[in-house]
Parts: sequence; structure tokens; C-alpha cells
Amino acid sequence: MARKKRRFEQLEAAAAAPAEKKTYVDPFQQQVIPKIEGFGKKLEGKGRTVLYGLAALAVLLIVAFVVMRWSRGSSGAAQAALGDAIETSQAQISATGAPAGSTAKTFKSEQERANAAIAEFQAVAEKFGGSVGEKAKYFVAVNKLSVDRPMAIQELEGLAAGSSDTAKLAKFALAQTRADDNRTDEAITLYQELAAMNDAIIAKDTLNLEIAKLYEKQGKKQEAADLYFNIAKAASEAKDMDGKAIPMGQTATQAKDKLKQLDPERAKQIVEPEPESPFGNG
Repeated sequence: MARKKRRFEQLEAAAAAPAEKKTYVDPFQQQVIPKIEGFGKKLEGKGRTVLYGLAALAVLLIVAFVVMRWSRGSSGAAQAALGDAIETSQAQISATGAPAGSTAKTFKSEQERANAAIAEFQAVAEKFGGSVGEKAKYFVAVNKLSVDRPMAIQELEGLAAGSSDTAKLAKFALAQTRADDNRTDEAITLYQELAAMNDAIIAKDTLNLEIAKLYEKQGKKQEAADLYFNIAKAASEAKDMDGKAIPMGQTATQAKDKLKQLDPERAKQIVEPEPESPFGNG
């Protein structure tokens, strides 16, 4: 199956937001989040296989944000079990296995890894049920995209029908499958539904960028250019709490580059902020 790649901006604001202070750090937070964030940094700026190959983390850089939500109200055992399965889903692929002395999981192929992750997530869903079980079912579905795609899509459709965080992530993954299957109008509708939510989890700029790409694919260049412009313009004028300019992120930069191709003159209206000197103005 041919791999299809997409680029996503790291949710910098969410990841950088100060975490609520707690005296207890559960195993999920302590063990899994640093691994996910570290793995995401390794992929920063590179094409990311989302629905094929690295299917287990269809929204890899979003996971580090939502696990904090997901951990609330769940037992430490449930969090740890889900965390272990996530680690399996992002384990290294190596034909020679782990280096001597290493205890890290390795798999010989992406399909072998996906099957192992599916089994672990299914066990979590069966043992704990509830909200944790729903999350585990989401990861089962995205892993299945590289093993049994029709069944995976069917499961995502079922999960996306709800209103939980998991349902929103499932709808995002489902939109990607629609786009990859050239069901462009359906993909746009799903992205638009997410973008219209007050709390869609996925950044609105990320969603609008995907919509713009699909508009461009449909030949709707004006609609695409409008979205690209709005994304880049807003980012170029963004300020932090101290009133200082915020550097444009990957999504906004990509939107500006796309706009340059479609409407070079309009792209000139977007002036990227000058980086702040670390030594101040003095």
C-alpha cells in the first residue's frame, strides 16, 4: 500500500501551556508524555506518514496534549495500560531487533507492530471499558488503517458519531481517509464540522489548512487563497500576553508559502514579525 504523507504543525501553544500543579504524577504522565513529545520533536519539519505505516498515531503531535484530558478521572492502572499500548504503537521498526542491553520494544515490520498494538489496545478496552475503553478503541481503529483499512474506517465512523475528545480525533482521522480516497467533499465537510466546534482539540488553523489544500485540489483557487491568507495574516499579527510578536508557526508558514504560489501579490501583505532580541532593546 502506497504511503501518503501529511504535514502537521506541532500544537505549540497547547504543549507549552503550564501544566496544572499536582503532587501526584501518574504513570501515564510520567512515562508516556515525554516519549511522545520527544518522538514528535524528531519528526518536526518532516513529512509524517499519518494513515499508512505510522497509523497508530494518526494525530501523533496531538496526543501529547489530549492525554492530560484523558488522564483525568481514570485510574492509574488504566492510564498505565493505555500508555504501555501507546508505547508499543510507536516502537522502533528494526530488522535486527533491539541493540544489546536495550529493553526497548522493536518490531520487524510496521504491520507486526500494528498487530501487536491492536492486541494491547483491545485488551485495555475489554478490561477497563468506559472512557478509557473508548480511547483504546480509537487507537485500535487507527492502527487497523494499515492492516484492515475498510474495517478501520467503519470503526472510526462509529467513534466519530459522539461528542467526546475521542470522537473528535476519530472524525479528524476519518476526514483524512476521505481525502485519501478522493472523497473530497466529504473530507471538507468533516474538517469544517471540527473547525466550527468551540473545542475541536485539533487547532483550527490546522483544520483550515487541510480544507484549503482540498479546495486547491478541486480547482477552487480563490477559496483556497482566502483560507491561506487568513491563516498566515492572523499568525503574522499575533501577540503574546506581553504584547510581543509571536513567530509564525509551521502551519502559518506553510499557508503563506501556498499563498505565494496562488496569489504572490496578496502574499506580500503578510509581513512576518521580526524575532525579538534575547538581550532586549537596550
